[in-house]
Amino acid sequence: MSSPSEISNTVSKVFSVCASLAGFIMLLWPMAQELISDQVRSYLSSNLPHFFSHISPIVTVEIDEKCGVTKNEVYEAATLYVSTRVSTEKMRHKVNKTREQKYFTIAVAKGEPVVDQYDGVKLTWRLVSEKDEFGEQRLFKLSFNKKHHAKVLTSYLPYVWDEANMIRTRNRMIKLYSRQCPFSDDNDDRRGSWGSIILEHPATFETLAMDPDLKKMIMDDLERFVRRKEYYNKVGKAWKRGYLLFGPSGTGKSSLVAAIANYLKFDIYDFALNSVSSDVELRKMLLSTSNRSIVLFEDIDCSSEVLGRQIGMQNEQEPPKFGLTLSGILNCIDGVCSSCGDERIIVFTTRYKDRLDPALLRPGRMDMHINMSYCTTYGFKLLAFNHLGISNEHIPFLGEIDGLLKSTETTPAEVAEELMRYDDADVALQGLVDFLKRKRDEGNET
Repeated sequence: MSSPSEISNTVSKVFSVCASLAGFIMLLWPMAQELISDQVRSYLSSNLPHFFSHISPIVTVEIDEKCGVTKNEVYEAATLYVSTRVSTEKMRHKVNKTREQKYFTIAVAKGEPVVDQYDGVKLTWRLVSEKDEFGEQRLFKLSFNKKHHAKVLTSYLPYVWDEANMIRTRNRMIKLYSRQCPFSDDNDDRRGSWGSIILEHPATFETLAMDPDLKKMIMDDLERFVRRKEYYNKVGKAWKRGYLLFGPSGTGKSSLVAAIANYLKFDIYDFALNSVSSDVELRKMLLSTSNRSIVLFEDIDCSSEVLGRQIGMQNEQEPPKFGLTLSGILNCIDGVCSSCGDERIIVFTTRYKDRLDPALLRPGRMDMHINMSYCTTYGFKLLAFNHLGISNEHIPFLGEIDGLLKSTETTPAEVAEELMRYDDADVALQGLVDFLKRKRDEGNET
């Protein structure tokens, strides 16, 4: 039998070995953190909680892509910020470039750790995917030592937010969102989600063939709107503005929407009402839009469903074929739902203003009605300069074209098409004169 002193020595050696082993594990653990996947780490932590609570004081903050049905702006900020921290020495990363960008951009690949340093704190970002009831959900996992938890929440994440805003301002890319978007730079194919592409429409207020006083009035109204946040709060109104663009096809309604987006740097959400099945679906679509955006209902007169008080009612005995109603549309653009977001512009376009229900047109819903007229002499001069590079005083046939425009209903799109037919200015303008004469004669015959 061993003596008490031998037992004591044996116990001391055991404790010494355990202490050395624990110290060795704690020394290697930070390196192991980079090598062990999230799934393995989660399994070990759940099955050996007491052991890992001592050697792995790691906290993980999850930043989901969405907050319910709405976008999580912290996730969008993290996406921008982390892309600037991706090392090109990584074995796997993504490279992107649009036509408007001068240089390639680096983006994080799913599952790849991105290490960041902030005020002496080491932080690791990972972009992962998890399945939920809506399908695949993307999220960022931010891991760090738990002793820095307060600093990360109160200092680091606000820093990420501010940096993302600076990146967004510096590299602002306007996006066009659509649920029917076949290709999306968001790589999000879940049912009911918005897909997006970079909006590369070149329209600006300088290039629009509109009356200059009307252009100035629209620009002044937009500038007044974006700087009046405090005013809207004071009077208790949602920070939104409604515009009705009406006029024949080809008068520049879509170009004006693009010009507004380029002027304010607002994204566009294209609401195609013919593809919306119910008021509930429309409300979810609106709630999932972001601030500083244009909510666009194009050619609303083509959606026969919105022309009556109840959609799909052929007679009083038949139930509606669709769950989308005019009441649902009105509530979305001017009800409680419309206040769930800031700095939004709602635009309706139509060819026939008189076909729309008066409830859609009142102030508070459509605050400004803009008549997109046929081509005027001013519009022609601007188009001639844009397409042919000739100034006002050197335009051939100007007097004849001026008279023809005043007597013929011709859209700016038709004039632009004629000017684009030939590179030679004289030939192009002679072609425009011939076109306007044919159109005038056809109108006289009818």
